[in-house]
Amino acid sequence: MDNFLRAVQARAFRIAHLATGNQEDALDLVQDAMFKLVEKYAGRPEQEWTPLFYRILSSRINDLHRRNGVRNRFRRWLYDDPESNEDPIQTAEDEFGQQPQRETETDQSMGKLEQALQRLPLRQKQAFLLRAWEGLDVKQTATAMACAEGSVKTHYSRAVHFLREQLGEHWP
Repeated sequence: MDNFLRAVQARAFRIAHLATGNQEDALDLVQDAMFKLVEKYAGRPEQEWTPLFYRILSSRINDLHRRNGVRNRFRRWLYDDPESNEDPIQTAEDEFGQQPQRETETDQSMGKLEQALQRLPLRQKQAFLLRAWEGLDVKQTATAMACAEGSVKTHYSRAVHFLREQLGEHWP
């Protein structure tokens, strides 16, 4: 279980951070999802852990969005300037020694991708991140998102079409 959690923590943080836009909330969500997986599902077969973990994380993200929607319904004016914390992914040491120009191009492309991902509806964003970034198949993604496989295909397809349209020159 420890190896699984170590392997999934950075990617799960990235998904949670993209879904919430807040580093602290993302860390809390990932930690809570990991705790629940260990608490409730440690005895399950290892091949079930990935979809179970992402289903727990997805539920926690949805819960946070619901809570924030209720809390902020009448208080949106208080949040003019969201915190701008440093992104650990952006500041990580480059293991591949990329050239500065290529690194700048990659940073710009990733920035455009993140902006485009933020404009996706939540379910499309979840389907895209679980399928494309996490490599889950349709069935595992459906389990993680607690929906039908056909819904995953629809959400994923719409997300890919939207991202291709938005990223044109920024993404190959």
